[in-house]
Amino acid sequence: MRFDVLTLFPEMFEGFLSSSIMKRAVDQGLIAPSFINFREYSTDKHRTVDDTPYGGGGGMVLKPEPLFRAVEELTHGETTKPPVLMMSPQGIPFTQRKAEELARHSHIVLLCGHYEGFDERVREHLVDEEISIGDYVLTGGELPAMVVMDSLSRLVPGVLGNESSAEADSFSTGLLEYPQYTRPADFRGWKVPDILLSGHHRMIEDWRRKQALRRTFLRRRDLLESADLTEEDRAYLAELKAEDSSED
Repeated sequence: MRFDVLTLFPEMFEGFLSSSIMKRAVDQGLIAPSFINFREYSTDKHRTVDDTPYGGGGGMVLKPEPLFRAVEELTHGETTKPPVLMMSPQGIPFTQRKAEELARHSHIVLLCGHYEGFDERVREHLVDEEISIGDYVLTGGELPAMVVMDSLSRLVPGVLGNESSAEADSFSTGLLEYPQYTRPADFRGWKVPDILLSGHHRMIEDWRRKQALRRTFLRRRDLLESADLTEEDRAYLAELKAEDSSED
């Protein structure tokens, strides 16, 4: 997967790509990130990328010309135009489902803003989608871009090594992940559930599914509204609701 990131601070991504899974993915050629300082696409002698807003107001607004030039050069000659994503608190919430949708593309362009944001014509005529990683304000779009890159990279075959890891992650199934344990089986008197030591794979899978449902029910009930649930799942959730009501 190719990532082209338009940013005024490309150096912010150095640490992000210099260790762990992301570094291995780059070294193995599974992801190909490039970071373009769109100041280079400004044509005036001062390399200006921002200006005061029409109508007055505080702060500066990013000009459209450098961004249009940069994206048009990056996508020139491509038969299929890659999605251009703007990192923005006004965007749609970034979810695992959105990550899976975007991971179908082999090339993605990410725009990182600063100051008071982008000229509206960038939104209207250059960007395909605005992405938000949460309802809070950051100093720029670089951290959200790293979040999106990390999440999408995990879905590229070969990046994780064990493909089942991504499938079992929280949100991949629409539910929070079930509890995980490793050795020792008894730590300070806190024991691993017997079912996980039984070797009975079907019973273990059933236990994990119920634990995922229980954890989601207790922590993120909103996720259950869109989760893909079986009749057995719904019956178990009904038990949890009855249990919850009796405690009240």
